[in-house]
Amino acid sequence: MVAMGTRGMIGESTKHTFSLKSFLIYLLMAFSSFFLPGCGSNSSEVNNTNVSKPTILVWHWMTDRQAPLAELAKRYEEKTGIKIKFELYAPSDAYSQKVRAAAQGNNLPDIFGILAEKRDFAAFIKAGHIADLTPNMNAENGKWKNYFFAKALAGNEFNEGNTYGVSAGIYGVPIDVTTIQMLYNKDLFRELGLDPQKPPATFDEFLAIGDKLKAKNMQGLVSGWGEMWMIDCLANNYAFNIMGKDKVLATLRGEVPYTDPDWVKVLSLFKKMQDSGVLANGLVTMINKTAEQLFANGKAVFAFNGSWCVNVYKGMNPNLNYGVMLPPRASDKYPMSIWGGAGTSFMVNDRSPRKEEAIKFLQWFTEKDQQVFFAEKTNNLPANKESIKNIPEILAQFSDDIEYATHPNTWGVSEFPPVIEALDKGIQSIIIGEKSPEQVSQDVQKIKERELAKKKAK
Repeated sequence: MVAMGTRGMIGESTKHTFSLKSFLIYLLMAFSSFFLPGCGSNSSEVNNTNVSKPTILVWHWMTDRQAPLAELAKRYEEKTGIKIKFELYAPSDAYSQKVRAAAQGNNLPDIFGILAEKRDFAAFIKAGHIADLTPNMNAENGKWKNYFFAKALAGNEFNEGNTYGVSAGIYGVPIDVTTIQMLYNKDLFRELGLDPQKPPATFDEFLAIGDKLKAKNMQGLVSGWGEMWMIDCLANNYAFNIMGKDKVLATLRGEVPYTDPDWVKVLSLFKKMQDSGVLANGLVTMINKTAEQLFANGKAVFAFNGSWCVNVYKGMNPNLNYGVMLPPRASDKYPMSIWGGAGTSFMVNDRSPRKEEAIKFLQWFTEKDQQVFFAEKTNNLPANKESIKNIPEILAQFSDDIEYATHPNTWGVSEFPPVIEALDKGIQSIIIGEKSPEQVSQDVQKIKERELAKKKAK
């Protein structure tokens, strides 16, 4: 929960002794600053009609997007006379700490983002830091709301009866979207005798490539599995595919154990991948930056990564010839789900005296023309669904499957962090041969029962 802080005490004023001459000069300066517009404030700008316009302050953490953000700010000021000031705080950990500290002191900027789980998002709302944008989204027959992919709004929306105790509504504005999928190197596919227009659609087809990889001494799938959350992502994908969303969520609620045969099937997929040879060496300790370098430089055939990688790969190897594919399905019973939705979202400070101006800026920012510009400059998927037809083809491929996107922040129920850690570390142990899928399922279930008992005891 975000704690409400108290403002610092105002320091004692310094006493001054004025001579008559000094006093007259002081009066003259005060008189001038009162009647000459623009001379007495750093927080406002003046347009050509001499009407004071506010400055909207935006905090963000996106080092690679500062230049296009600044350009859009310039365009908005030229259009409206309102200055938009984007302040960058990086890395993301430092940014998050700054936002939390500002929340405690009630001095958040007009617009900001939250890098945290949905429960933290809810805490900010309940503390009065974030404006409910539902009326604005629904105005004019939902004109603003209809800009967006439904999946982009889902992460910023709280439904009726949510477990966080937040009033139903939309509390954030997505400025881009992301999906996490598999990628394959088309040139390496040809070397393996595979059709670059037909990536593997089923899990068995994927496993069959392992022998070809071994024969050519090539590395298969790379990803940041040393960071664990990407393992969790793929495990969730296959859990949805094998047992369906309802059973997965029932597991999170404690109604289905991790020792259930379907969960053992999910865990067994990782053993099969390792045994077949489709996983790259050292995958369980690999950070995503290393994985991106390997794939960008043609050292791996497959990658599991998010749509943000388009910009990363472009910087590493502009000539990389690759395609996007859904993770190969392991079952025909349920669809193959992927993690996706809003990539970056901005929230409006509910206490800001410039709240309405901040909302108007975000409305303009998410219109088609601005979204196309932002996507072209950052190589991130635009949140405005009308912008997709105007973006690079490889980026558009990530949007093709957004209908299959889901994310833990939209499920309305979440798993205990120790259980997630046990599952992800357990998968790592399966890959390196330390434990069997059955052993991991039992270990995870023990931790789940422990956490449920602790919750019940409170």
